[in-house]
Amino acid sequence: EVQIVESGGGSVQPGGSLTLSCVGSDFTFSAYAMSWYRQAPGKERELVADITGDGSRINYATSVKGRFTISRDDAKNTGYLQMNSLKPEDTAVYYCAAQQAPNGLLPRDYDDWGQGTQVTVAS
Repeated sequence: EVQIVESGGGSVQPGGSLTLSCVGSDFTFSAYAMSWYRQAPGKERELVADITGDGSRINYATSVKGRFTISRDDAKNTGYLQMNSLKPEDTAVYYCAAQQAPNGLLPRDYDDWGQGTQVTVAS
């Protein structure tokens, strides 16, 4: 069965940086689109970024454009979210999710989810 594990969360000051990792196992990682979602207290889960299996198409939420970078290394079965210039508003649990999809296409929905990693941005 598909297994996804996120790591790299923590507590940082405003303006700091973190890199989250998403490791997949028991599936062909390159055949799956990958996404990062986040959920802050009292708010709905929102899409942060996603990327096609071959890396040819990338999408970002407007709130993180220019600050976050999504990437993947299929040889390592690992996806990444590099987060720079972090703001208190970025505080949330961040989730990695994957969905099998043809190359060049971003799926409408994601079926396989990790457990999440906490990111806290505060002074």
